[in-house]
Amino acid sequence: PCGTAAIIDVDKPLFDVSTFTGRFQYYAWMTDPRTVLLSSDRLLQAKQMVDKYRAGEPSKQLKPDEVHYNMKLYNSAFHPDTGELQNFAGRMSFQASLVPGGMLITGGMLAFYRTVPAVVLWQFLNQSFNAVVNYTNRNANSPTSVKQLGVAYVSATTSALIAAIGCKNYWSKKATPILQRYVPFAAVAAANCVNIPLMRQNEILHGIEVKNADGDVVGQSRLAAIKGISEVIFSRITMAAPGMLVLPIIMQRLEKLPAYKRIKWINAPFQTLMVGCFLCFMVPTACAIFPQQCGLDTSTMRTFEPELYDEMVKRTNGAVPKRVYFNKGL
Repeated sequence: PCGTAAIIDVDKPLFDVSTFTGRFQYYAWMTDPRTVLLSSDRLLQAKQMVDKYRAGEPSKQLKPDEVHYNMKLYNSAFHPDTGELQNFAGRMSFQASLVPGGMLITGGMLAFYRTVPAVVLWQFLNQSFNAVVNYTNRNANSPTSVKQLGVAYVSATTSALIAAIGCKNYWSKKATPILQRYVPFAAVAAANCVNIPLMRQNEILHGIEVKNADGDVVGQSRLAAIKGISEVIFSRITMAAPGMLVLPIIMQRLEKLPAYKRIKWINAPFQTLMVGCFLCFMVPTACAIFPQQCGLDTSTMRTFEPELYDEMVKRTNGAVPKRVYFNKGL
């Protein structure tokens, strides 16, 4: 983007997010792992700049590139609904980072899958981490109580352990060694289908705010929540798939090489590093599959949730938009 700092719209994406390519560029920009290393003070400085630009008070000292960098920091660390600083472990930039984020845990699940205690430990760590990520990237306009969070966390973690141990026990008797390496992915896929809806159950039960094309809130919708959460589940499974499906094949061949057998200690570090390489590419790819601002036809609401549609009719004095929009989360 060109122009002076005085006319930069800090709420307008620097890329065309109506296309997959534009969304990929945006998320690759926004999930830059280097942003995880910055202090909260530096991130809050970026927020102050964004708030000033929104209020029509641009800084003459800042060059356009500096403004764009502050926008990047703001988008990577602050929740789009509330503007609150997110827990660093729940940010997508932490998922993509070559630090103890998704890389370390996924590498551990792939390297230590042979015994039940190892499967239990790494699935527990993974679902605990996922619970933080899911809560951090929820639609924050639907408040969730501490009790609901606790129940959701326990239920999701338990379901992941049951899926992992079940697959482990069944496949250890009937599957080939290469198939047994897919136990972690099967558990992750099953757990995502439980963890994300449970951590965001309030959205499904009570609905989320939906807006018209001008950004004005016009009502609530449970269908919007279900659609958004379903897309997030698909994206999360896609995010994990290449690393967890391709690496087992690579490792199966590597472990047969005499040279590799002499340095067995490298197994876990190598897999962890490879997972990190996959995630650096797959986090923005998976996030880009669907637009973050989703749309829903109000005619669908009229059919499947007439009571909420009627509330929308009253709220808009009969001027119901044909389509409403909402933040699906990540």
